Amino acid sequence: MTTFEDRLSGFEAKYAHDEEMQFKAQARANKLLGLWAAGLLGKSGDEADAYAKEIVKADFEEAGHEDVFRRVAGDLGNRADAKTIRGMMIETLAKAKQDLMAEKDQD
Repeated sequence: MTTFEDRLSGFEAKYAHDEEMQFKAQARANKLLGLWAAGLLGKSGDEADAYAKEIVKADFEEAGHEDVFRRVAGDLGNRADAKTIRGMMIETLAKAKQDLMAEKDQD
């Protein structure tokens, strides 16, 4: 392989890794958001876990994260306003990224 091909291969591998990490972080953030919302809905244990999985699946309905927001906002009704939900989405994504980085450091 030439130096150019080596560099290209390296860039492709880094891009694939970064995309995988972003996907994992977003899925974990959605799960955390689902668990938070489940608590507001009075769900706990297996019921809360099942609800959190539904929220993770909701992210596959369309590109972006508005599908998750709409689902959670619709389920919560007047238990949380849009600003609170969007704030929690930001907070859970930051937490998910932090957790993944901590796991990576342990490897």
